[in-house]
Amino acid sequence: MEISGETTPEQVATRNEFALERYRYILQQIHTINENAYRFLAIYQTLATTLTGVALTLFVGYREWDIEPAAARDGVIGLLTLATVVAAFTITQITVGALSWIDYRNEECDITDEFVAPGFRKKPRPGNLIRWYETYMLAFVIISIVSMWLLAATLILPAIK
Repeated sequence: MEISGETTPEQVATRNEFALERYRYILQQIHTINENAYRFLAIYQTLATTLTGVALTLFVGYREWDIEPAAARDGVIGLLTLATVVAAFTITQITVGALSWIDYRNEECDITDEFVAPGFRKKPRPGNLIRWYETYMLAFVIISIVSMWLLAATLILPAIK
């Protein structure tokens, strides 16, 4: 440890080793965040497809099953509400993941600036959002849930009589 104001070779080696381990950890976290975004999108796709499939099945079969039209409408609305909750969860997780990615990426750039060379890695810029896959994942989730509600409101719910 530094007592006299001078840095010993052992301290330099320990600091470099610590920085390398931190860098490895950061890269692992970035990789995990990227994988998680795909997992959340897959969960959304599975649950949204299932819930809207059940809503369509209810719409097609409510007369045959002797379900009151009001109950069928409420069922469709309830299933779409559940799909919306799943969409909101997915949007939240992808957004939080992107923000975490930015933090880790900035820390990665700080480490490489100090231990490799200044400017070795460029920090993320908000202007690059158009190139981030999370942007398109979020757009897909938002567009799909809005489409489900619009189709239900214009085609399915009015047809339940």
